[in-house]
Amino acid sequence: MTIGPDPSCLEAESRSRSGSAPILLVAAAALVDADGRVLLAQRPEGKSMAGLWEFPGGKVADGETPEAALIRELKEELSLDVAESCLAPIAFASHAYDDFHLLMPLFVCRVWKGTPVPSEGQALKWVFPNRMGDYPMPPADEPLVALLCDLL
Repeated sequence: MTIGPDPSCLEAESRSRSGSAPILLVAAAALVDADGRVLLAQRPEGKSMAGLWEFPGGKVADGETPEAALIRELKEELSLDVAESCLAPIAFASHAYDDFHLLMPLFVCRVWKGTPVPSEGQALKWVFPNRMGDYPMPPADEPLVALLCDLL
């Protein structure tokens, strides 16, 4: 028996460190309603990865915290008012895309004011966690689905 990392992991780690792709920080929310469903948003036509389903959120601006960015994005994209105290960080995704490396903290939120109203032409769907795998998602979001199923 060999103790230590799998050699294939070392090769992948070496490749990921050698890349010079910029890191993109994005904050996302698993909004959970009273029935235990999670809100998914479909990326609209004209955006990269159009048609895929994702957790609502968006880019973190320079000098902005992930929580502040998420509160801003949920207001802009869904007309929801969320207090920072209602955001519970539960996981993060780290994924290398071709042109950038995505780092995405995921927060669970069970309390907000308002009803989600899409402002960017995106479709919205409330989905039970065990059915989220039925919706095609960006590669960075996919690993978070199993985690949510376990936690919710």
